[in-house]
Amino acid sequence: MSSTTDRPGGSEDPFAVAEALQSVVRDTEPLRPGARDTEALRPGVRDTEALEVPPDRDEENRDTVVVDEAMLGRRETVRVPGPRRPESRRGAPLPVAVLFATLWAALLTYLPVAAVLGLARTLEGAGGLLGAARAGAAAWLLGHGVPIGTSLGSLGLAPLLLTVLVVWRLNRAGLHVVRAIGARRTGSIRSALLVATGVGVAYAGIGGLTAQLTDGRGTQVSTAGAAWHFLVLGLAGALIGAVRGSDAVTTLARRVPPVLRHGVRTGLVAVFLMVGAGAAVGGLSMALGGGDAAKVLSAYHTGVAGRAGITLISVAYAANAAIWATAYLLGPGFALGVGSVIRLTEFTVGDLPALPLLAGLPDGPIGAAGTLLLMLPVIAGGAAGWGLTQRLRYGRAHAWGPGRGSGADGPEPAWSLLVGASLLAGPVAGLAMAVLARASGGPVGGGRLAEIGPVAGQVGLVAAIVAAVSVLAGASAARAFHAPRRPKGRK
Repeated sequence: MSSTTDRPGGSEDPFAVAEALQSVVRDTEPLRPGARDTEALRPGVRDTEALEVPPDRDEENRDTVVVDEAMLGRRETVRVPGPRRPESRRGAPLPVAVLFATLWAALLTYLPVAAVLGLARTLEGAGGLLGAARAGAAAWLLGHGVPIGTSLGSLGLAPLLLTVLVVWRLNRAGLHVVRAIGARRTGSIRSALLVATGVGVAYAGIGGLTAQLTDGRGTQVSTAGAAWHFLVLGLAGALIGAVRGSDAVTTLARRVPPVLRHGVRTGLVAVFLMVGAGAAVGGLSMALGGGDAAKVLSAYHTGVAGRAGITLISVAYAANAAIWATAYLLGPGFALGVGSVIRLTEFTVGDLPALPLLAGLPDGPIGAAGTLLLMLPVIAGGAAGWGLTQRLRYGRAHAWGPGRGSGADGPEPAWSLLVGASLLAGPVAGLAMAVLARASGGPVGGGRLAEIGPVAGQVGLVAAIVAAVSVLAGASAARAFHAPRRPKGRK
């Protein structure tokens, strides 16, 4: 009896066929890409050869294996999945990415404001989609520092909590554009500047258009002024995200002298700690005056919606109150109306609006015991100086290699670097504090409330002196009184 494998197309043992097929697939080398796998080989063509086809036929990027005829009694082709070709990702055009990210950032900051105001108007019986949209646009413009003209005078006291939200969303917009154009982690300063400029210009256009649509009866808004405020915020917010996303901040840091780099960073840390101390004191004062705040809120006969709106206004201006409290701790204090002065040693105010936020104001000048509050900004600056020395010591420990990096400190930073960075931190902190003080104030109408907030020049000057002295003291103390740590495993 002849073997069944001698007859082409004859009946075969299915187990033998399967075993032969697996052996062939495992041992046969795949053919080169572009080989024809849809036609049977012509007589006389070897099993390891293949016919060439144009490259466009190999769309699925698969290799072809030809099964031996002597084993199966017939010629068959088996297609085995090959490696996928990596897809090349091309960055999106810069104008498209900028426009999309900027519009998205604007919508995410405008819609919550319009929704809250629209809900309040609806509950108070003054509903209307168009009216809610227009009121939300006016409040949104005010959050960017754009003055709004009303029948009672100019309204220019910006709710800084909304401003912080705007800057954060613009920061995310800059980061998203950097990713979209393929400039992430490239260290390109040029790409970061292009992204920030594009977002700033697009945001300025949005601000000008919003002002043009909002301007009308009852609200007067300058289109040019709105475009300018939006341009500044757009550039600042997008630049933060762009330098972070492209890693241009590392490139800039390498080109800046160490004393300047550490001085700027320490000055900003000092301001952050000072404002944090002001926020803590302001929050404690509000907690102690919670009963008065409840009485002020209950005096309004506007229903639940009106009281909720007043509470939201107080929350929106909480960041302003934190900066005012910082100016109070520094000494210059702030004003709540024309001719009013609120500082540690002087308290002169007139009639104030009934707002829960103002329930935390002191009853008068604080005595000698209260002057201890003046030490809080000094302590904040000293903590920033201590952090400067520790940061330099920690960085040097890692720069000296792994032998010094396991629990041991590096060489002590040079006195020249510490003194230079500490003295430079003073002007940086003063300038930043002056900008915050200027942004936190503004008029509320044309009457005696036309002057609200601290005087930026005075606050900046005092903050610069306090920061320079306290940072230098903290850095020097951390440098002089330090017990070096030994590496782990050594006695």
